[in-house]
Amino acid sequence: MKLKTDLLVQPSGEISKKIREELKEDVNTRYKDLAAIKEWLRKQPHLPDDWEDMPLLTFLRGSSFSLEKCKRKLDMYFTMRAACPEFFSNRDATSPELREILKGKLQGPPLPGVTPNGRRVTICRGVHPSLDGQQITDTLKLALMVGDVRLVEEVQGVAGDIYVLDAAVLGPSLLARLSPTVIKKFMICVQEAYPVKLKEVHIINTSPIVERFITFVKPFLKEKIRKRIFIHKELKDLYKYVPQEMLPEEYGGQCGTMDELQDQWTQKLIEYREWFKAQDSVKANESLRPGKPTNYDELFGIDGSFRQLAID
Repeated sequence: MKLKTDLLVQPSGEISKKIREELKEDVNTRYKDLAAIKEWLRKQPHLPDDWEDMPLLTFLRGSSFSLEKCKRKLDMYFTMRAACPEFFSNRDATSPELREILKGKLQGPPLPGVTPNGRRVTICRGVHPSLDGQQITDTLKLALMVGDVRLVEEVQGVAGDIYVLDAAVLGPSLLARLSPTVIKKFMICVQEAYPVKLKEVHIINTSPIVERFITFVKPFLKEKIRKRIFIHKELKDLYKYVPQEMLPEEYGGQCGTMDELQDQWTQKLIEYREWFKAQDSVKANESLRPGKPTNYDELFGIDGSFRQLAID
């Protein structure tokens, strides 16, 4: 699916070569691997018979071209699409509910370029201190919508993701409205269902409230991910990890303003409106799964026990 706005600068040259090596991608055999995954999909009665090549290739890259790992990720991805309608239905960026968040509540655009080691950077910041419970869920939905666009448009692939969280407007009212169940479902999506290689999370403009938020989220993460969270007292410390020039102007960089980037990504999500609508039916059918159907309560740990999540 090719649309009019290209927001992601694709890596090339030496960076692209390094990415190929890190992802264990052999340009001579990758399409053989893609064909094998497509054939496997066709043989799974509970999964879609066919899907677009580009997302499948992104899943292969995110699985370091391990076919078995890619199969597990895809099965979980389509399972989560069925299990979490709050994230995977009504994904229309022109709807009043989503437009309100995109325009006046929170910004989370991936940046155009990649770091010297081939990682994509996304900056998330609140622009309004208050979100109700439904808006928090819709914000997470939008984050996964951006993730789905990237499944299609990361044509060359990246060596991992870096997230920068600007916590300047994170207030106690937001913390009070966080639902453990919703956060847990989102974490399972990100860590087990998407081909994400989360390398670093950087938190800037921190406060005691932010530290409470991190404490809230940490039980959903494995130890090695906790070690990838960095809290910075000063913005200049971020530049040790992300080149200053590739950041938005608000953070001392040269890639445009956050408002401009957010507007571009809002338009991108609108361009994908029909694609998202077509994806509503692309999900697992548990009634057709061989063996025992997935028990959503067990999957999400509804009994109250935290499920330790796996991540690359």
